[in-house]
Amino acid sequence: MKKDQFCLPDGVIYLDGNSLGPMPKTVSNRVQKTLTDEWGQLLISAWNKAGWFHQPERLGDRLAPVIGAPRGTVVLGDTLSIKVYQALAASLAMRPERSVILSDSGNFPTDLYMAEGLIKTIDRQLQLKVVSPEQVADHLDDTVAVMMLTQVDYRTGRLHDMASLTEKAHRAGVVAMWDLAHSAGALPIDLEGCNAEFAVGCTYKYLNAGPGSPAFIYTRADLAIEAEPALSGWMGHAAPFAFDPAYSPALSIQRMRVGTPPVLQMAALDAALDVWDDVSIHDIRKKSIELCELFIAEVEKQCPQLKLISPRDSAKRGSHVSFAFEHGYAAIQALIADGVVGDFRAPDVMRFGFTPLYIDHNDVIAAVEILENIMTNELWNNDKFKHQAAVT
Repeated sequence: MKKDQFCLPDGVIYLDGNSLGPMPKTVSNRVQKTLTDEWGQLLISAWNKAGWFHQPERLGDRLAPVIGAPRGTVVLGDTLSIKVYQALAASLAMRPERSVILSDSGNFPTDLYMAEGLIKTIDRQLQLKVVSPEQVADHLDDTVAVMMLTQVDYRTGRLHDMASLTEKAHRAGVVAMWDLAHSAGALPIDLEGCNAEFAVGCTYKYLNAGPGSPAFIYTRADLAIEAEPALSGWMGHAAPFAFDPAYSPALSIQRMRVGTPPVLQMAALDAALDVWDDVSIHDIRKKSIELCELFIAEVEKQCPQLKLISPRDSAKRGSHVSFAFEHGYAAIQALIADGVVGDFRAPDVMRFGFTPLYIDHNDVIAAVEILENIMTNELWNNDKFKHQAAVT
């Protein structure tokens, strides 16, 4: 439990770290140092003297143990959408004779959007096949080039068995690509052990690096000098400062770099990753399950109006819990007004994240008491809670 290491407003129970993690207190000083001591004093020489240029792979090595990856297989930079595009394009290039991208209806829409856009860009007959999460294994056949899945369903928290599905994909000759947006920093991941070819993820949820923080991409070690980066960015060149007019990808994970790294956000991530220096992800997972179980039991006892849509079996669930309610948006707004921050996902999903770094047993009990009052007295039924903002 490291609640005192995070910036949390008094009187707020923050159950939305699955969407945007709170700021670690060390981040302000680290970013300020980058601004004043590095950019302010070193100017352009900071690319060398402060190590800005090598931030993407250095932080990739820091992040690697959190996702079960070896050094030299993870690099940071750009957005998650860009990294999805890169990983998917590289996966398709490995199976040029196959035509199907297999995904599921629990995948985050952006991943599906990027697949649709890539299909329109590539001059070959490709198909995006979207099935229910339970049907993925049944559709792994010799027409499928890549299995593109998000490990934890963003709405329900349903957890895919990464090892099992990756093994089944490989038996069918299918490339395995995983999106870890809702699992990195929330539960143990073993990318190296399960032998997945590619993985991507963001750093602003359970890794607490802040809004707009850089995404990561993992490439299996044996593919580091073979994977086709698709987006031939300057920073992914083997010798960017040779200024060769022809692109030649780096002979390492660096080839998956695209644009100039966001130095200030990298600094925030660097500070945020300090928490993992002395924290066990297995301990985090164990405590998260306890908190989720307590929340489910108390909500079902005190708020019968809500219907659990997350898996009841904790082994099949990530680190957030979702309930369905017809007026879910208004109920979430009423909760936020009373100091409990969750979020809403259309059409009727009330979503609550449980991060043991800053959430404890008392927080869960207090949050349910506030929720029970809102539901019992229909406090959500107020016009001020029904006006939908741009971000839900």
